[in-house]
Amino acid sequence: MERMDPLDAAMVTAEPMSQPQHVAAVLILSPPDDASPEYVDELYREALFATDPIDPRLYRCPHRGWDTGGIWVWRDDENLDISQFVTRTTLPPGAGQDGFWRLVGELHAERLDLSRPMWTLHLIDGLDGGRFAFYVKIHHAVMDGVAGLQMIADALSTDPARRSMPPLYGAQHHEPTGVARSAGWRIPNPFTMLRSLVEGAASGAALVEKVVTGEVSNVVASLTTDTTMSPVAAPYSPFNSRIGDERTVGAGTWSKSRIRAVQDKAAVTGNDVVLAVIAGVLRSWLLDRGELPEQSLVTLCPITVRGHEHGPDNGHGNQFGLWLCPLGTDLEHPAERLDLIHRSMSEGKQQVAGRGSGASLLLLVPTLALTVLLPKVPFAPKVRTGYNVPISNVPGPVTEMYWNGAHVEEIYPIGTVYDGLTLTVMVCSYADRLGFSYLTSPDVMPNIGEMIGLTERSLAELEAAVGVAR
Repeated sequence: MERMDPLDAAMVTAEPMSQPQHVAAVLILSPPDDASPEYVDELYREALFATDPIDPRLYRCPHRGWDTGGIWVWRDDENLDISQFVTRTTLPPGAGQDGFWRLVGELHAERLDLSRPMWTLHLIDGLDGGRFAFYVKIHHAVMDGVAGLQMIADALSTDPARRSMPPLYGAQHHEPTGVARSAGWRIPNPFTMLRSLVEGAASGAALVEKVVTGEVSNVVASLTTDTTMSPVAAPYSPFNSRIGDERTVGAGTWSKSRIRAVQDKAAVTGNDVVLAVIAGVLRSWLLDRGELPEQSLVTLCPITVRGHEHGPDNGHGNQFGLWLCPLGTDLEHPAERLDLIHRSMSEGKQQVAGRGSGASLLLLVPTLALTVLLPKVPFAPKVRTGYNVPISNVPGPVTEMYWNGAHVEEIYPIGTVYDGLTLTVMVCSYADRLGFSYLTSPDVMPNIGEMIGLTERSLAELEAAVGVAR
């Protein structure tokens, strides 16, 4: 048995009394040209009876009892029955994309069983054009979203002729080509951030000095510039309310060349463009409902810190800082929003690089606490909050990938939502395209499908605003 990380223990303890603490990934695949009518049946049978080694992390089961003195530990389930973790669902005829994402939302709302290893894999067939999908769900205490996506990417291949491949949950003993390793991006989840704070923030006078001077400079800058946000700069929005038990997911894919064209024309980064597109989506959605705040919405952005300030990566990935970035939702012109985001992110990179990951994380403690704790208070007032919407831009495979001959057409990571953070937006790059996914609850956003149309409209408006010809 291995003693559980204190933060993991806190997540497992709080799970029954809070929102589910898992992350997921959706892969949509098309069968190979030579696939038989029983192709998906064969895949499911192979998944159930495969003898390939399973990723060691997926054997781990949380345990606490008299034999541990009441302390949470990890122990391996040596009698793991794969049939309890791998299931198959066939969509009814005519379900279409809406039916598929409705099912994904229902699966994502289900809690993982804490009495056994905390993960599941669902094989979903019946999609349009004979396609099928994998939905893989893993508890955040087992691995974060980036690590989970990397585990899945490692199971894929660039060779469409390769067969007899291990399952997506298998232990990988090779380094496939065409996979982009994460360069420090982490899903902006409060628990990931707190873990990084605990593990990455070194003690000592130097850190205290950086925090104090950083807090002072942030306050001064927030009073004199529009690119630096104070810890309570975000206005209250529908995305900072409480959330119900149901989940709803919307997703779509756009060409990376469209993002790059705006990037080149405006002399900004690709991530700046992604943030500006999402800013346009949120502005339109709130404006249509008469709920657009006068102040700009704020997102919390991870920023990579090059080098290893505090030793090697411990597996969770703590070599990053955080920055509050205004999305410019109070600005009508898309090009002005993009310019604001670019200036703020440029400043954030300089500040995080200068202060280091530990100090930048400590500076955001009030922001994190205010955002996720205030909504827990009964009859919490609708006041300013730390930030409004977590947005994550995660690198995926850089070339077309295959699994047992099936072409991976789309990849979507799916995060978590909480009281106080009722909408999560994730973007995953894959080959020559970007997949956008939106996760929320129907009591917050009854028709999440409209977010896909708003994404296309926002991107088109941004292209026109900077002068990109379609």
